Amino acid sequence: MTPLSPAQADETRTWLSRVENVSGLLAEKRAQAERDRATPTAVMDALRAQEFHRMWVSHSFSGANVSLRTGSAVLQALARIDPSAAWQMGVQGAIGRLSDYLPDKVAARLFCTSRGLVVGGVNPTGEAVPVPGGYRVRGTWSFASGATHADWLLCAAVLAPCASGAPGSSGGRRGQDGPAPIRMLFVPGSTASFIDDWHSLGLCGTGSGSFTVDNVVVPESHSVDGSLLRRPPAVRRTRGYAIAYYDFAPFTTASTALGIAQQALDVFRELAGRTVPARSTHALADSATVHATFARATALVRAAELVLADAADQAMAHGETGGEELSGVIRLAAASVAENCVSAVTMLHTAAGAAALRSGDDLDRCFRDIHTAARHITLATTNFEMVGAHLFGGPLLMRR
Repeated sequence: MTPLSPAQADETRTWLSRVENVSGLLAEKRAQAERDRATPTAVMDALRAQEFHRMWVSHSFSGANVSLRTGSAVLQALARIDPSAAWQMGVQGAIGRLSDYLPDKVAARLFCTSRGLVVGGVNPTGEAVPVPGGYRVRGTWSFASGATHADWLLCAAVLAPCASGAPGSSGGRRGQDGPAPIRMLFVPGSTASFIDDWHSLGLCGTGSGSFTVDNVVVPESHSVDGSLLRRPPAVRRTRGYAIAYYDFAPFTTASTALGIAQQALDVFRELAGRTVPARSTHALADSATVHATFARATALVRAAELVLADAADQAMAHGETGGEELSGVIRLAAASVAENCVSAVTMLHTAAGAAALRSGDDLDRCFRDIHTAARHITLATTNFEMVGAHLFGGPLLMRR
């Protein structure tokens, strides 16, 4: 990890001050978001007013174009207050990277003219049928965090077989010419039907329900060839980042996981100071066992901070040329962050004993949120297997 330059440090301080501007509202509305299983509109409006949803979008499309280190610091700070809000801003940050793959006019329409979120479903559970000038899309997408606050929705879809000469005619279905190609398509949020099926252990306020789109025609210009996303976007004046989509996205989820673990450390320290276990005359904070547990948890979180910052530096420096080596570094960092943070929070939750169950929205919430966040594909333990195979000379595979 390299030290931040004065300009980078100033950028990070400026954006962290924006977190302070909304911290009171986030804390006030967090319980409501948990109960409603969705972030209140007032909170989303406040987040958008601070431009968090456009911090990782090119200046050319009215975004802030902040560095990976700055954006990560912002998500960590938000997650220390409301992980669900941070998660949604992270999802927007990841999908916002598709602005570098879309035609300029379309990217400006989605990310500059539109003020709402641009989120959706990146798992290709829909179908796109080629039609003149575009695609007819239908399907259902799950885990669509923040979708009800979106002006535009991303629909990842398998490209159906088509006649030669139509959009996507180079593809075929699995068993004919290999895996069917994937298309990332954007539809207006008004064309979707939403399903209230988000009943999770943690990150309850993300509103990560499902949505359905039925026979909506999407212009070719409002779509991206999914095969391009493992490579940096083409060089052009408006490009925000020379980093592949799949190399960018892990920083958003890992940063939120880090913020959850950082908050758990703060909560546990306060909890241990005021909690006297049954049949004891001393607070948890006086226990040598607790001291050792807290130190180990702190070391795990600190190590996660360092490995993520180092990966961000490498991505910013080598996004254009890093190839599979860089992708492996990033996947390994994200999976390590998740593993460390889950271990740290679980250790603290266990050390707190029954007091953790009384902490309600505090340590117990951190426990629920971190275990839910770690289920995301970018943080999953399967990344260790995939990177390990690559370290032994094999290709860096991508599978769910």
